[in-house]
Amino acid sequence: MGSTPRSSRRRHWASLLGATALAVTAGGALACPAGAATDVSFPTHCVPPPIAGIPPIDGTTTARLAVNDTTPEVGDTVTVTYTVVSPAASNPTDLALPADIMTPTGKVTLGGAQTGSITLTGPKKNDPVPGKGVFPSFSMTGTFTVTSPGAITLSPGDYNIHTSYILELDTPCTVTNPPAPVSETVTAADNPPANTRAIQLGSASGSPGASVAVTGSGFTPGASVTLAGRSGSSQTADTATVTANGQGNISGSLVVSDLTTNGVVAYEGSAWSADLGAGPVAYVVIDDQPVPDGSQKVTTTVRAGTLSMSQAGDAVQLSGVEFGQGGASTGALQTVTVKDFRGGPAGWSLTGKVTDFSGSGAKIDAGKLSWTPACGTKAGSPSTCQAGSPGTVGASGATLASTPDGTATGGEFTANAQLSLDVPSFTPPGTYAGVLTLTLS
Repeated sequence: MGSTPRSSRRRHWASLLGATALAVTAGGALACPAGAATDVSFPTHCVPPPIAGIPPIDGTTTARLAVNDTTPEVGDTVTVTYTVVSPAASNPTDLALPADIMTPTGKVTLGGAQTGSITLTGPKKNDPVPGKGVFPSFSMTGTFTVTSPGAITLSPGDYNIHTSYILELDTPCTVTNPPAPVSETVTAADNPPANTRAIQLGSASGSPGASVAVTGSGFTPGASVTLAGRSGSSQTADTATVTANGQGNISGSLVVSDLTTNGVVAYEGSAWSADLGAGPVAYVVIDDQPVPDGSQKVTTTVRAGTLSMSQAGDAVQLSGVEFGQGGASTGALQTVTVKDFRGGPAGWSLTGKVTDFSGSGAKIDAGKLSWTPACGTKAGSPSTCQAGSPGTVGASGATLASTPDGTATGGEFTANAQLSLDVPSFTPPGTYAGVLTLTLS
């Protein structure tokens, strides 16, 4: 089978003021992809090309399936790799077949929470096959979109071996007793619609007992919506109720008397929920009550700081891969420290995007870089850091870490990630570099 260029290199990251450069150098050990797959064997009926003049072959196929994500959400796209470890068919002729003339295609059967089939194709790539020799192992890839939550089983299905040498010939192989045994299972989580509820306040502060106007959108039409004051993670006694109109908009007012109130929320249901609520929006109660005779009012000021980040270094060297094999070139992103001393209700998001990797007159596409983020929160911080989802970084970017909006936010956090660049085989040897830019907002 003809092969698209894939190369092995080593990666190196350099980071400066939020920008990180990555390079890969040819040579070194080939990293194995993460995750394990189960080999299964099943009876197969293969039909050699008529020109071979031999009867069908009833044998056993050994295969394995692997996925790039075993815990997707509804709406995610899952990539499936179908590897035929031991085909049931063999070269039907006495003629030796040269390298790179086989093109496989196949099917994978879905079961459990989602049914259907996936069509997979493989590259035109193979080792030479002697006359009457057994076909070598080969792999095919395809994708499917998750449509239902729950456990989804994957079973290897029919496959076809097409050879392009002197003649164009096909050897189709079908599963004798479908479906074949399950080789992989993914557990899909439901993906509820995003919460688009939002509120605005008519003023950011007021005296005790003042009324603040509250407007909002994105609520369930006709729903009863509670307006409430918040003090840290607790609700105060200041509440009011409004009804969302037919477009999901709300308009009302809330009398705020509690001196500890530092935010206002609006929510559907009997209690505050981030899934059915909006806010908190910062609100300050100004204690302007007169000081009693013989008393002194003592005040102080807490000054708001800034949102900033720093990096432990500006370079990361990724592991090398072998020319002709390609594969995963891996390493670790330099640790990023985020300090949020702004105060108020806003969280933050740290995202990254990468350029193509250039070198040796060739390039590796930015979409070949993926990461597995991780983050930590310093004890005592009001916010909790959330790591981004594992997956492709690419030119469009992905989230490394974030904290949510809340009544009280801030703190110190560390974020890092395991990096993996999928280097195509037969990419020209050399050093390849790209720039990973991190943005904190």
